[in-house]
Formats: sequence, structure tokens, C-alpha cells
Amino acid sequence: MPKLSDRVGTFTDSVIRRMTRISDACGAINLSQGFPDFDPPRELLDALADVAYHGPHQYSVTFGAENFREALARKAGLSLGRVLDPDKEIVVTCGGTEAMMCAVMTVCNPGDRIIVFSPFYENYGADAILSGADPIYVPLVPPHYDFDLGLVEDGFRQGAKAIIVCNPSNPCGKVFTRQELTAIGDLALKYDAFVITDEVYEHLVYAPNVHVPAASLPGLWEHVITCNSLSKTYSITGWRLGYLIAPEAVAECAKKVHDFLTVGAPSPLQEAAVVGLNFPPSYYDGLQALYTEKRDYFLAGLDRIGLKHNVPQGTYFVLVDIGDFLTLPQFRGYTDLAFCEWMITNVGVAAVPGSSFFREDVSDLIRLHFAREKDTLDEVIDRLAKLMELLK
Repeated sequence: MPKLSDRVGTFTDSVIRRMTRISDACGAINLSQGFPDFDPPRELLDALADVAYHGPHQYSVTFGAENFREALARKAGLSLGRVLDPDKEIVVTCGGTEAMMCAVMTVCNPGDRIIVFSPFYENYGADAILSGADPIYVPLVPPHYDFDLGLVEDGFRQGAKAIIVCNPSNPCGKVFTRQELTAIGDLALKYDAFVITDEVYEHLVYAPNVHVPAASLPGLWEHVITCNSLSKTYSITGWRLGYLIAPEAVAECAKKVHDFLTVGAPSPLQEAAVVGLNFPPSYYDGLQALYTEKRDYFLAGLDRIGLKHNVPQGTYFVLVDIGDFLTLPQFRGYTDLAFCEWMITNVGVAAVPGSSFFREDVSDLIRLHFAREKDTLDEVIDRLAKLMELLK
């Protein structure tokens, strides 16, 4: 067989999606891959049913159907505090995943460098590699996942073309403050670099924390590429509708990358999703209240059985400490990945090993999510309580 590309040997398949496949095969409760077990809003389902019979079913404009982009411009413009041009500043993509890939490929040449906070969503490293860029990792330090601004500047001094900021951050749930984003933005301006933000959890932020879009900060618009999706906000992860917001010159280049990656996002789903983009503010208030309740309920259950964890400021993920288990004789030599595989088959709960997210040597954390109905969360706590009996 001819030799394959060198780049495909530098990263693995998604560990998150791998855990889902193992979970499905074993019939476990899947708290690894982040998607809810409840339906999207009824209005979206009704709209999708109508589209099934009346269309559209053919290609839309490659960078997004006109009415979908106009609805996006209205919604996102409110949070950014500016009037967005739906024709020149928005690119609709196949999920937030493609939006990030488009952003990195638009900004980076092979050999360029890009700053990535650690822990990070696992796609970012692969995005950099596939773009030919070299990531520079800056640690977010537990328990509050603060960072050293000097290390960020050091990355820019090394020639970083951009920095990726996931806000709120998957997997640790950090919400970057206005002061932190301003400081990062000031460095981007100083070194003439880009800030690429992943804001898919923008509406899943828990009081008193507040989501601040980086592109809304004074003087930063020309240096920020905002990536987002509808997946988490409307519980439609399978619809694969994402988007990128950027200044016209950047968006025009991103359109070209997107066109040759995927041609376009599904036109029937764009049509149906317009209904959601036109929801009133009360919908997003209700979503925040729903997930605040789920977070508090699940964390209270973890506390009740004595399982140590962080307290996420946003997202629907929580990092759980498994260090005590790895000291037990039966787990001697286990990695966090091996422990997660054991947990799926023996406890019936699927998690993601923390090493998938950290550049540092972290082997005592796993990631769970709580986008589940209460009955499911109760069953998870019952199963984890049996796990805790191993420590007695």
C-alpha cells in the first residue's frame, strides 16, 4: 500500500465519539457525548414537518439560505451590539465543528502557530494539525481555571497567528470575564493576531457569570472570528447547523474554504430552524433556568454520594475526580481511558477521559454531562453510588 499522509498519524479519532460507540454497544447511559435526551422545541418540529412536504430540498446558497442568514444576523447582532450584514459577515456551516475548521484554515498558513488553552475541546488540536499549524498550549489552572496572561503573550511573541477561546469552555465550564477577554484582545491587537471564539454554549451560563462575546468589545471587531451553532441552544445537535461571523474580508475567504469543504449546510433544516432563531428572549431565559436546575440537581447528587467534582460556570459538563479509584489495587496501571471503558461495562455510565482535553499529564479526571431528564440523572447517581462503594 502507498504511504498515507503523515498528518493522519498525528492525532486519533475522537475519543468522545468512541466512548459513545462503546456505550451504545453496552447499553450504558451515555454522559460522554454532549447531547440531550429530550426533544427540540415543538415549534421547530412542526416547522420541520412542514418543510418535509413543501421544501426546500435542493441546495441553498452555499454560504447559507438568505432567510436563515437574515435571522442569524438579527439574533447575533443583538448580543454583539452591532448591525450585521447577512450577505457579507455570516457564513453558515455544517455545525460549529466546520465553522472552527473554516476559521483556522482561513487564518493559518502551514507552519503558522496558534494558541490553544488547555483543557480544550479535542477538535482544536486536530483543526490546527489539518491546517498545518502548530498549537501553543496555555494551561487553564484548576480549580477556577485561571490563566497566566504572560504565557498568552509569550505565545504571541512566538509568532502565534491566532488564539482559540472557547467561551464558555468545554470541558471545564469556565466563563471568561470581560476583563480576561479584554486583556486577550489587547494582546491580539498588539501583535496583529486573531481571536477565534467558540461560543456554542453562549446561552448555558450560570449566574452570576455572564457571557461576553469577544467581538462585542471595543476595537476588536476586525480581529475576532466568532464560531457558533444551533446545536445546544435548540437541542438539535443532529441537524448540524453552525455559523461563522467575521469582518467582510475574513468572511469572504471563509466562504471559499467552506464551499470546498462541504458546499453547504442542509437547506431543509435551515428553513425549519429559522423559527428558533426568531424566538423571543423568554426562550433563552427559560433555557438558562432549565440547565441551571439540571446542573444544581446533578451536582447535588454527586455531593450526596461523595464524588468530587468542579462547579461549572457554564456549559453542561462537569469534571469528576477519579484519583481515589486509581489508587485501588484492581485499577493499578489503569489510565483514565481504561477506567472509562471499565466504567461503561461495569457501572453502566459512559464518561470521557480527561486526558482527551488536557495537554498536561492529567489522568485523574473524567468528563460527564447533565443534559438529561431527571429520571436519567437519578439513575446515573444510583449507579455511581455503587461505584463509590469500592472506596469503602
